[in-house]
Amino acid sequence: MEQSDLLQTDNLVLIVHAVDTEGPLYESTSATFQRLKHLFGLTHLPPTRATIEALRRQEIDLGGIEEKVATVVSGHLIDYNDTWDKIDRMLERLNSPRFRLKTPDSFGRGWVFNWHCLDHVGFVVNPRRRSMGFHAIFDHYAQVLRENPEWRDQIHFHFHPVSTYREAHKCATSFVNSPELHEILCRRIIERNWFPSVFRAGFQAERPDSHWFLEQWIPFDISSMAMEDHSELDAVTDFRNGRSGDWRGAPSDWSLYHPSHDDWRRPGNCRRVIGRALNVLNRIGAINQHEMDKAFARAAGGQPTVVGLASHDFRDLEAEVDFVQDLIRQAQARHPGVKVAYCEAGEAFRRALYPETLSGDAGEAPVELDLSLNPDPENDVPHLTITCRQGRAFGPQPFLAIETMSHRFIHDNLDFSLDDRRWSYAFHDDTLPLDDVRRIGVATNDKYGHTDLKVLELTRGAPSIITQTHEKKDFRQ
Repeated sequence: MEQSDLLQTDNLVLIVHAVDTEGPLYESTSATFQRLKHLFGLTHLPPTRATIEALRRQEIDLGGIEEKVATVVSGHLIDYNDTWDKIDRMLERLNSPRFRLKTPDSFGRGWVFNWHCLDHVGFVVNPRRRSMGFHAIFDHYAQVLRENPEWRDQIHFHFHPVSTYREAHKCATSFVNSPELHEILCRRIIERNWFPSVFRAGFQAERPDSHWFLEQWIPFDISSMAMEDHSELDAVTDFRNGRSGDWRGAPSDWSLYHPSHDDWRRPGNCRRVIGRALNVLNRIGAINQHEMDKAFARAAGGQPTVVGLASHDFRDLEAEVDFVQDLIRQAQARHPGVKVAYCEAGEAFRRALYPETLSGDAGEAPVELDLSLNPDPENDVPHLTITCRQGRAFGPQPFLAIETMSHRFIHDNLDFSLDDRRWSYAFHDDTLPLDDVRRIGVATNDKYGHTDLKVLELTRGAPSIITQTHEKKDFRQ
C-alpha cells in the first residue's frame, strides 16, 4: 500500500464505529415488561419468557404495533452481555485477526472500534448492575488496547447526565445538574493523563447546556441521529417530542457541520463539528441500505463522507459489524469508484475536514501548552501561568483540574489575558491555598483534535518542586 493511497480523501467513505462503552448491563424479565409499559403502554401482558418469545414471533395482538414490539424484545437487543466475562469473551473474538481482517477496507486495514467510555458515578440506584466508579470501564478497555496494539482502536468520551433520583438506568439530559462531569474529566486528566477530543452524547441527547460545554473544549461530536423522517420517534414514549435523540432539523445527508449557537441541530458558526451516527440493528434511528447507499453516492460526487455507526458494548458487536459490512459491500458494488476507510474518529474528521494535516502540510502546528507555577511571587499570591506555546487552543480556555491534599478534584475557570494565548490561575482565599494542592492538570485540544495535556505534581512542603508530564496516553502502546 502506497502512502499516497492513505492520503486520498476524494471519493472516500470513512467508517467510524462509535461504541457507547458502558460495561455489562443486566435486565430481569420483569424489567423488560416495565420497559414495554413505558414505551408502548402495554400493561396486560404476563411478564414471562414465554410471552417474550410470543412477542418476538408477533403472535399476540397488540393493535398494530406488533412489529415494533418484536424489535424491542429481539434477541439482539435484550440478550445482553450482563457480566464482564461475557464482554471479555466478545472482545477476544473481536480482537482476532480472523474478525478484524475478514473484510479489510480499501487500504487493506482491519475494522476499527471507537470506545466511548462512560463512568457510572453519582448514582445510588443500580438495578441493571452497571459497573460503578471512576475509571472502572475506562481502565478495563485501556488494558484491552494495551494487549492488542496491532489494531487502531482509541478511547473516546461518553457521558450520562445524572437522573433526578440518581438511578443509573434512567435517562437525564442536564449537564448543569451533573457536577460529576467535571470530576470525571479532572480525574481523567490527573490520574490517567487523558482528555477527550471526540464525544458522544448519552441517549444521543444534547441540550443548550451540553452544547455550550462542548463548545469550550471538545472539537469533534459524533452524536447526531438526524433522520430523513422523524415521525417514527413519536411512536415510542422515550423519544416523543424530542425527549431523547432530538436531532430534528439537523443535516441528514451525511455532511459534517458547525452548529448554531442557539440550536445545536442547525448549521451555524460554532467551533465544534458534529457528525452523524446511526444505530446498528436497533429499534430507532437505524442504519440501513438506503442510508449507506446515500453516503456512497455523496462520496462518489467527490465529497469525503463520514459514516458514523452507533453501538453498545453490552450487545453482540460481531453481529453488528457483519450486518454493516454487508451494507458496505452492496453500496460499493453500486459505486465501484468509491473507497472505504475504517477509521478512528479523529482520523475521520481530519480526513474529511483538514486533509492537509495528513501530509503534515497544515499551516498551524499542533497545540502545545507551557505551564509555569510561581509559588512565592513578590507582591502577589501564588499563581499558575498557562501559555499556548504553539498552535491554538480550541475553545476560550484550557480545562483546569486540581487535586487537593484530601483527594478532592476541582475544576475552575481561568483568568484571561488580553490575548487568546495566555491564562492564569491564582491560589488565594477566594480559590484555595497552594499548600492544599497536590496536583494540577491542564488540558486542551486544537480544532484538528490534537490534544496537549500537562500535570504538575507538587511535593508536600515544597510546592516549587514539580514534575510535568506532557502526553495524552495512547493505550495501544
